[in-house]
Amino acid sequence: MIKIDKLSKKFDKENVLNNLTFNIRDNSIYGLVGANGAGKSTLLRIIMGIFEHDSGNITVDDEIVSNNIKLKQKMVFIPDDLFFYPGYTLLDMGKYYQSLYDGFDMNYFMELTKVFNLDTKKKISTFSKGMKRQCALICAIATNCDYMFFDETFDGLDPVIRNTMKKILIKQMNKKRTTIVMTSHNLRELEDICDNLGLLYQGGILFESEIDTIKTNMFKVQISLKGEFDRDNFKDFDLISFKKQGSVATLIIKDEEGKSKKKLEKMKPVILDFLNLTLEEVFIYEMEALGYEFNKFI
Repeated sequence: MIKIDKLSKKFDKENVLNNLTFNIRDNSIYGLVGANGAGKSTLLRIIMGIFEHDSGNITVDDEIVSNNIKLKQKMVFIPDDLFFYPGYTLLDMGKYYQSLYDGFDMNYFMELTKVFNLDTKKKISTFSKGMKRQCALICAIATNCDYMFFDETFDGLDPVIRNTMKKILIKQMNKKRTTIVMTSHNLRELEDICDNLGLLYQGGILFESEIDTIKTNMFKVQISLKGEFDRDNFKDFDLISFKKQGSVATLIIKDEEGKSKKKLEKMKPVILDFLNLTLEEVFIYEMEALGYEFNKFI
């Protein structure tokens, strides 16, 4: 497990991470979302021991990462700004990773290159941006590390390649009980792969939840009642949002017990549509409830 407690980091007197506290459980895929500059990349580099934090504590498997060679064998990181040695082919990079990680599986590496139709003998410098991202991800996955950290994981990948890569990451998690942490400024990229999502803002986690829980506990309701009605008619519900246009109101309801629909039906509505929210809609309404505008974060 990754445990982060009151973590802070400054660059040039500017707080990048500020008293950050949260945990990432084992054998899960954790998505960290936030606008550019929110501190996502800095956090991953601190977890990896690349950057030193100013205060607070961070442990992986109850051990401190800094100068811990044994622990770093369990961890691999692919940054947003990819780096490959000049003149290296994909096979050269595979051999380089093999020299660093005892658990590197060269056979699996070669298998993955075939899945993505990548020429292992071709110089990586001649590849497109998306192909370079594929190369980096393949090298990381073949390490079989317990912890994998990917910054802007799917940047530059087309939809087909992105979906294939997601399937491979899920397979890796299930096969090796891997813990995967991935960042993105695009919520939709992470919606169908992550178990948990955290929204990073001004150096702290502003909002965090399990995806399955949050998507099944909040609903959009379009309703019309006979006669005049307003927000007060729904005071017995856990109401996140109420907007009325003409005779039809749109409600956002939090419903952990699954009783809201039956309660609404007892009001004998003229119109009643009970809809599931997309994850982005959930975040938008949660942010509104906290008094924030969602477009500031993503």
